[in-house]
Amino acid sequence: MAGTPRLALPFLSVGQAQKEFTHNESLQTLDVLVAGAVEQPPLATPPTSPTLGACYVVGPAATDAWAGKSQCVAAWTSGGWRFISAVEGMLLYERTSGTWAAFRNGGWELGIARAAALVIDGQQVVGPRVAPIPSPSGGSVIDSEGRAAIDAILGALTQHGLIGG
Repeated sequence: MAGTPRLALPFLSVGQAQKEFTHNESLQTLDVLVAGAVEQPPLATPPTSPTLGACYVVGPAATDAWAGKSQCVAAWTSGGWRFISAVEGMLLYERTSGTWAAFRNGGWELGIARAAALVIDGQQVVGPRVAPIPSPSGGSVIDSEGRAAIDAILGALTQHGLIGG
């Protein structure tokens, strides 16, 4: 095997000349991906004046220096553009929106948080989606304002996907 299975970081080999090149290649890749961050949402065209160390997600139908590198992470280095192929589960912070970009099922998901539950200070505040709750009906005393408020709450919970619709 010439490199690591997930990120293809090159291995040093016995008797290899100039091992520092192979080692530096691995360090460049790790510099991009460890605590990885990209400057903005996916782009099809490279920026004209990137700063050293700036990283981008290459969007679909990439052009110019990024042609043929769609879905890759592009990093501007002292040697020019370095491309790292995305792997399932790769997670990068997207600076302009303050959200996360995750590579799932062959594409980038932006700003989508996936979880089975939301726990704050040890207390679960959001869990699995439950069945729809019917609007109030019946009773001997009808409070139309109260029912309207309850319907609005149920509508908001349904719209946010917390209860079924």
